[in-house]
Amino acid sequence: MTTTHLPDPDELDTLRQRYSLERERRVRPDGARQYRPAEADFGYYAADPYVDGVAGREPLKDTVDVAVVGGGFGGILAGARMRQQGVGRVRIVEKGGDFGGTWYWNRYPGIHCDIESHVYLPMLDETGYVPEWKYAPGEEIRRHAVRIAEKYDLYPDALFSTAVTSLTWDEATETWIVATDRGDRFHATYVVTSTGTMSEPKLPGIPGIESFRGHTFHTSRWDYSYTGGTPGGGLSGLKGKRVGIVGTGATGVQVIPMLAEDAEHVYVFQRTPSSVDVRDNRRTTAEDVGADREGWAHERRENFLRIVSGEPAVRDLVADGWTASAALLEKLLPSFRRAQEGPSFEAEYEVADAVKMNELRARVERSVDDAATAEKLKPWYRYACKRPTFSDKYYAAFNRDNVSLVDTADTHGIERITEHGAVVGDRTYELDCLIFATGFSVGVSGILSGKLPVHGRGGTQLLHAWAQQGPRTLHGFTGNGFPNLIHMGSLHNASSVNFTHVLDEQAVHAAALVAAAEAGRAVVEPSPEAEDAWLAVLAKGAADHEWFHAECTPGYYNREGLGRPNTASAFPHGAVAFHELLRRWREESIAEVLRPRTAVETN
Repeated sequence: MTTTHLPDPDELDTLRQRYSLERERRVRPDGARQYRPAEADFGYYAADPYVDGVAGREPLKDTVDVAVVGGGFGGILAGARMRQQGVGRVRIVEKGGDFGGTWYWNRYPGIHCDIESHVYLPMLDETGYVPEWKYAPGEEIRRHAVRIAEKYDLYPDALFSTAVTSLTWDEATETWIVATDRGDRFHATYVVTSTGTMSEPKLPGIPGIESFRGHTFHTSRWDYSYTGGTPGGGLSGLKGKRVGIVGTGATGVQVIPMLAEDAEHVYVFQRTPSSVDVRDNRRTTAEDVGADREGWAHERRENFLRIVSGEPAVRDLVADGWTASAALLEKLLPSFRRAQEGPSFEAEYEVADAVKMNELRARVERSVDDAATAEKLKPWYRYACKRPTFSDKYYAAFNRDNVSLVDTADTHGIERITEHGAVVGDRTYELDCLIFATGFSVGVSGILSGKLPVHGRGGTQLLHAWAQQGPRTLHGFTGNGFPNLIHMGSLHNASSVNFTHVLDEQAVHAAALVAAAEAGRAVVEPSPEAEDAWLAVLAKGAADHEWFHAECTPGYYNREGLGRPNTASAFPHGAVAFHELLRRWREESIAEVLRPRTAVETN
């Protein structure tokens, strides 16, 4: 039997110093400005590679019951739950060529979900589907999104390859006017927004990026016409090619082993290594997960949510890397339920954190043959500083002769790109193909970015209304002055590592709001007093994580090292408690957001 070594105070102090040193090597004064959006001259990086041109159609001028902005799982679930409430015409408007959201766009080789598929895939009980793998490949997830859309008849009114450009409240008809980039201007009694937080690919602002004469693309728009193969591998087009990949986050960890199988040589340009835990992916059967019982998926999903939210659970049904390290997610989730406070908690937390990170660094040493490469792959930061990743193949890729790790921490990334390759220090790495696994711009899509202007009662623009005191909502869904507008997402809501679960609870709530309004011939709109009361709930007991993330290595969690301010942006008592609060409110208090319609209905 092995015993876990608990670091003593001197060892913890040494770790803190190492973490600080490694952080300083990577902090850049330009912060998030080091990236550029995939638009304007770089818009081709965001083009849809999965549609062969966009078919022409006449602009729509009709009226629907509900318009949903976004066709990812949030939008699909909103549509499905509306159907369960008996809503007739539901129109989902989606920029991609089909349903799926992030799973429509991301089809890179090796793509899998990092949350167990039996809790990640929503509506398994309702569709009767049992995932084939513990961690589903991307195509299985995308097909499940289509499965839900087909079951709930969401295709007939859907608009694909279409972006909503504005939402305007029409007081005379008490409907929203929805305008799109394809000339549509239709009315909807209710609008649900579910545009996601990571839908816009970002690129590093490397000088000379436009001069590269080789082939280049972003992982969220994988170019199989160049690489050949499928998400399962077989990238025959890379035979004899020198491939560079920028980024070693969750995407890079999955892509790099696949590139290594087919490219002549792979250069991995790394600024900060990910922490990579064991995935242990495997095929599963219905018996493995108890799918022979009614409500099995609901039970499993709730069990996972309890554990990763800091709630007690009798059993751990999922038993994976997430649940094993659940206690360390407290700094990652602003709505993690803490059992205790104060210095004693932080001291115990730091020890547990050090034990886990020492374990992960030891895994690197055991897995990577070359000591110098292994040292560069070690994650020197605390567990919740970056999203944890999981792989059974990543480290083994660096034992291949055709894979080279290029550490760019001291040069703050690739210094410049030439016609023929990438420059780091005194070396130019000649490349035939350069792939960006650089993720997405957080929070730059949809309403909060200003790209989707919303004008409510009296023409008031939503972001202008929120400019003085910040966002104002009730439960994160509705706001005064913006009737029948329902938000889905992370604002003023609860958070979890399994966001599809959160989205499904939000979809149930959104559908209940619409059903209550329809039954009472009412408009959904909270009072300013209700908003004030909710903001007070968020502020009371809000987690103090600012100091923790200020000490973290740069990444999107802390705005690339600039810090993560404490704001009352999430329910502070955990997702389990928040979902119970919503259920109780629907039973007892939903009438408080309903006011009689005043518009005259015409047929």
